Amino acid sequence: METNWNDSLPIYRQLRDRVVAMILEGVLNDGDPLPSVRSVAAEYRLNPLTVLKGYQQLVDEQLVEKRRGRGMFVTEGARRALLKDERQHFLEEEWPRIAGRIQRLGFEPKELLDHLDKIPPEPASSLKSAPEPETGEGGERD
Repeated sequence: METNWNDSLPIYRQLRDRVVAMILEGVLNDGDPLPSVRSVAAEYRLNPLTVLKGYQQLVDEQLVEKRRGRGMFVTEGARRALLKDERQHFLEEEWPRIAGRIQRLGFEPKELLDHLDKIPPEPASSLKSAPEPETGEGGERD
């Protein structure tokens, strides 16, 4: 997971969004464990409460379940539920803006489809093996 935190959103929300991206991309599958709160906090120099808050949002959304003494795991059907919600959001919120811009620029559908193969795939999200985050003098970010 990249550690360039965006100042416009709380870090716990960005952490939650990155785990969601990992589920959608198939990096995390149904039943897979999430990295421990402690390990994520240590690796990214975050306050453990910040990581816990991000994970708790996933629990509240029923995408992740807590297993006492074992950790947190992706729930059965999480990816399917996320895809359904994300597709609906795209069609209702994002697609109208994109379609309007396509029309204003005068693209033909075939022209867009021909360029689809030229778009490089986005790298998969991860919660591991990231470079050291940049922090201020205090060390931890939260």
